[in-house]
Amino acid sequence: MSTFSIFIGLIIFVAFLLIIVIMVQNPKGGGLASSFGGGGTQQLGGVQKTTDFLDKSTWTLATILLALILLSNISIMGGVGKKGSKAMDENAIENALPPADTTPADTQDTTGDNK
Repeated sequence: MSTFSIFIGLIIFVAFLLIIVIMVQNPKGGGLASSFGGGGTQQLGGVQKTTDFLDKSTWTLATILLALILLSNISIMGGVGKKGSKAMDENAIENALPPADTTPADTQDTTGDNK
């Protein structure tokens, strides 16, 4: 299993967690936070603490997701460099170029203008 495959698995897992955390939140302060508060002034744990936890976990998961994406890009670039490039291979360059002492046999004008 390559490093890139591991990063892809982690990215998918963190993205799934991020989706769940965002879906639990309610933009008006409700969502999961309102269901644990009970209502009124007697709150077990407090609604604000739940909202703070969801907010912090959203930012944390988003930061982790961004870091994993950047690291996966680095792992791709590292994998390409290890295989080597044929353009940098001196033998491949020498074989691709014609010998220096040969000259073209005829240099004809192919434009159709015979002056």
